[in-house]
Amino acid sequence: MTGVVAAGYALPAAPLAAGLAGLLLPPAARRAAGALGLAGTGAALALALYLAGAPQVRAGVTHHLDWADFGGVRVGLDLWVGADSAYVAVAVAAVAAAVQGYSLGYLRGDDRYAPYAAQVSVFTAAMLLVVVAGDLVLLLVGWEVMGLCSYLLIAHDRRLPEAPGAAVKAFLVTRVADVGFLLGVALLGIQAGTFALPAVAEAAYPAWVVPTAGLLILAGVLGKSAQFPLHTWLPDAMAGPTPVSALIHAATMVAAGGYVLSRLTFLLDGPAGTVLALVAAVTVLLGAAAAAAADDLKRVLAWSTVSQVGYIMGALAVGPAANALFHLLTHAAFKALLFLGAGAVIHAVAAGRFVGGLRRAMPVTFWCTALGLGALAGVPPLSGFFSKELILLAAAAGTGWADRVFAAAAFGGVALTGYYALRLLLRAFAGAPGPAAAGAHDPPWSMRAPLLLLAVPAALLGLGALHGDARRAIRLAAPHLDAAAALPLALTAAGAALAWWHWRRGPAGRPGAWSRAAAAGFGVDAAQRALVVRPTLALAGAARTADEVGVGGLVTGLGRAVRAAGDWVVARHRGPLPRALGIALGGLLVAAVAAGALGGAR
Repeated sequence: MTGVVAAGYALPAAPLAAGLAGLLLPPAARRAAGALGLAGTGAALALALYLAGAPQVRAGVTHHLDWADFGGVRVGLDLWVGADSAYVAVAVAAVAAAVQGYSLGYLRGDDRYAPYAAQVSVFTAAMLLVVVAGDLVLLLVGWEVMGLCSYLLIAHDRRLPEAPGAAVKAFLVTRVADVGFLLGVALLGIQAGTFALPAVAEAAYPAWVVPTAGLLILAGVLGKSAQFPLHTWLPDAMAGPTPVSALIHAATMVAAGGYVLSRLTFLLDGPAGTVLALVAAVTVLLGAAAAAAADDLKRVLAWSTVSQVGYIMGALAVGPAANALFHLLTHAAFKALLFLGAGAVIHAVAAGRFVGGLRRAMPVTFWCTALGLGALAGVPPLSGFFSKELILLAAAAGTGWADRVFAAAAFGGVALTGYYALRLLLRAFAGAPGPAAAGAHDPPWSMRAPLLLLAVPAALLGLGALHGDARRAIRLAAPHLDAAAALPLALTAAGAALAWWHWRRGPAGRPGAWSRAAAAGFGVDAAQRALVVRPTLALAGAARTADEVGVGGLVTGLGRAVRAAGDWVVARHRGPLPRALGIALGGLLVAAVAAGALGGAR
């Protein structure tokens, strides 16, 4: 086993071991839990950096390890590490390490810190397993463990009444979607005769298999990555601790769907690709519009994630997949930075709603947030400018009708992103300080250091598109910054100008009907409750009633009837009837004896 292979297997094992050890600690063992969490994610980051710098990884390293054979279908603990997976692993481990360090300050008074830190470690291990898995079954294990960890972490704060419901909603929506994912994986593995990813991608299938498997796996991806119409769980998941939101949005659960599709791009050649482009178009606009109307820091960022992941999905649909991976990496940096910045604000003012006037009181948080929002909006030369520019240029060059639909939505989303990015900055930090801002200050160094460290890739990661070696490693096309690149910048400026104009008119004006509809996600959640949740609950109630009244009533009724019959017999034995029966039986016995005696005498 080579050093690269050993490092690949150790990559998810390090945070997993730290997480399992942390689960054995008492809930209040804060220092030991923090040390374990940082050690596990720090080791994973070191291993990921080693893999990213290893020359043999550029060509891709595969290692086969047989585990089981089911009727001729091979299942193995295979490893696959390429340049793209190594870079994604670096992003995952870096964000996870930042979250572990940040949480030490953010959750300083939490009496359940040990299970929290352990669950973050297991969450990280599950995503890293998805990244390096060379077998679909192994990938599926990491995929499902992420769902469980998200449920536990969203529900961590038991003081919030909405946290358990948000956790259950996230769990159920993603579990329902995962039924399709599981069926798609099973279909590919059975038809290919193996679950090894390289063999699955190169196998010859009957004509119906790839379209069917593509749509099934796409269903699971849309649920995990919070894409329309399965996006409704993500804004509600803001009930979890803010560092958890950073991890979910930037580096694990939401990013997992895009990464998995980048490994299975052959599935997007058929109808799944068309469906993905259309879903991405709707999601980009819906998420951006909802973010433009939300009045809570974390909900703005949650809806922003819905929209930005829509860009990643659209990039996968129109191609090439390298553009999607590039935006996944830049999004991980600036979105983690933004969520941790939002956490610093919440930590300072004990509220998630906009309070304004924090720029002078929290200068480090302000500048880090401004940098993250600039990257989000695609302001050059920040990271988001390069990654989003490549997606927009590829979409504009698309020839299919679905590509054109996505391109139109993507350019519209650019203007909306410029609007809500500046709106968030103004409403959180500009203006005169209000009563809620009294005493606000930048967070302690345990929280400030992760902000400053994440600001570096949020600002500079996009320059990788201009660096030949890094660009070739993930097969990224060289950016062509010509006149066509001016259109997104003009749209961003127009959106930002509109936000400034609205701010000057009144920072917190009365929302109109459009704003209320957008803030509510245009009623998609309400429609799902009316069309899916309530009928399902009604059906469950009817089934329960039928069981209790029908089946249960029949069993109970029969029991009561038998008991009544028994009571009747017992009552008869206690009355004159038993004596009469005894006399009659005695008479019959005497008659029988007499008859026998007479017969013998003859």
